[in-house]
Amino acid sequence: MFTVHAIDPAHLAGVRAAGTDVSGLPVERLTAEGGEPLRCCLRDAAAGEQLILFGYEPKLPPSPYREIGAVFTHAEPCDGPGSTAYPAAWRGRPQVLRAYDANGRIHPATRTHDGTAPETELADILSDPAVTRVDSRNIAYGCFMFTVTRA
Repeated sequence: MFTVHAIDPAHLAGVRAAGTDVSGLPVERLTAEGGEPLRCCLRDAAAGEQLILFGYEPKLPPSPYREIGAVFTHAEPCDGPGSTAYPAAWRGRPQVLRAYDANGRIHPATRTHDGTAPETELADILSDPAVTRVDSRNIAYGCFMFTVTRA
């Protein structure tokens, strides 16, 4: 089995308190149009919710594969995803499943999937003992969605 991880609430608290992202740039505050993928609670935003948009760098060991990408979260703390299972609201959404090894390097098990049976795809990737984590990424924009590790 595996565990799905949203962005760490402590990290989000720091971003919200400082008003800046990992690059020192100010967060953007906006009102959701609806459909923005929220990395704090792993669902799409409803129209009218208050959000922030900021640059996020997933926690990887120092390597050339570390990246910063834009993410949406609630502007204020929320209850989080409420589960460590694959996000139900994002079933059927095509994703890139980017596998990493212990050195923070992209592993050849990386692949795209069409959103059908994501648990099967993730179990297959994580069956390789060299894979330590998988980051799900938006297929069109390439931005971080969530991290998956072995349970």
